[in-house]
Amino acid sequence: MEYRHLGRAGIRVSELSFGSWVTFSNQADVKAAADMMSAAYEAGVNFFDNAEVYAGGKSEEVMGAALKKLGWRRGSYLVSTKFYWGLFDTVNERNTLNRKRLLEGINGSLQRLQLEYVDLIFCHRPDPFTPIEETVWAMHNIIEQGKAFYWGTSEWAAADIVQAIEIADKHHLHKPVMEQPQYNLFERARFGKEYTRLYQEYGYGSTTWSPLASGLLSGKYNSGIPKDSRASLKSYSWLRKQMTDQDKLARVKALEPIAKELGCTLAQLSIAWCLKNPFVSTVITGASRVEQVHENMKATEVAPKLTPEIMERIDRIFGIEKEEDEE
Repeated sequence: MEYRHLGRAGIRVSELSFGSWVTFSNQADVKAAADMMSAAYEAGVNFFDNAEVYAGGKSEEVMGAALKKLGWRRGSYLVSTKFYWGLFDTVNERNTLNRKRLLEGINGSLQRLQLEYVDLIFCHRPDPFTPIEETVWAMHNIIEQGKAFYWGTSEWAAADIVQAIEIADKHHLHKPVMEQPQYNLFERARFGKEYTRLYQEYGYGSTTWSPLASGLLSGKYNSGIPKDSRASLKSYSWLRKQMTDQDKLARVKALEPIAKELGCTLAQLSIAWCLKNPFVSTVITGASRVEQVHENMKATEVAPKLTPEIMERIDRIFGIEKEEDEE
């Protein structure tokens, strides 16, 4: 396992990390979560991603209980959480990044995680109704209170991120240092083009999510929707349309010969492809079973095998021409 700096920040994260979205509480109880986290930790993972909204707060509770059970030394791992959607459908508590919500949010997350602090906090989505300056000050105050060490954004427009950085610089505040964008073979436009300036000029880090496009790129949906998959969950029924998209499934199947040549699974190939991007600080992986954790971790062995020629072959499958990708 290699460790990459989070942009220009001093902190380093394992190139592969482990996230709780979908699985914790929904598919994994405390024991299962602890087993999977242990497998990831033993493979060298030092970053575990979460968010207050996952499973309505229960994902944080499961991770907190798992961490307590595992008893790792606190300095040996990193934990994140994210704020925006909230847990209660009332004014000032839903879909907002106002100061009150953020300061109350971190207190709730720490209680559920049973931690004195988290290492990374994210604004889970942009809030067009709260001044960015108010949000920047609130995130700065959370860090000054010792409840988090670094803060960042998730799925923000590049222009808004630049504005947040400039506000922080102007007032000598803790500025955002990382973005959490979706990034995979199907979703690459924003990360690959819109954010380029952020990484090159501002040294912004990235903790990318959904490397398998919610499992689609693993090949598990090539013959339909498995009963134990996330798309089979009632609360994730919105995923079914994507998982049965015939054009996307055809592209996934077209990857199979390349995976066979490299002696790896489709999941390992797809995760390794994400790792090849030099602006990726860490790729957040997910799993519902320990076996999946072991499989995903082997993507680090596949990445060095992805030559420029193989990368071009993969791009052609997804309709990306070399010269277009370099614009």
